[in-house]
Amino acid sequence: MDIKLINIGFGNIVAANRVIAIVSPESAPIKRIISDARERGQLVDATYGRRTRAVIITDSGHVILSAIQPETVAHRFVVHKETSGD
Repeated sequence: MDIKLINIGFGNIVAANRVIAIVSPESAPIKRIISDARERGQLVDATYGRRTRAVIITDSGHVILSAIQPETVAHRFVVHKETSGD
């Protein structure tokens, strides 16, 4: 199995095939998802103390916070797929 890795900022990388959604952290339901993940111990804060701009939700239930825009993360997925030939 070929694992595709995507940079989500500051040298942090996630497995592309495990990502379900990339969303903005502004809405109340997303804030609730973040809070629930923190309580479950499944929150990964990859912001390095900066403002959270993207919330990445994985198929394992982990929630990853990133300091780069959701559009930028999504663009990296698209570019990676185009260059890898998948």
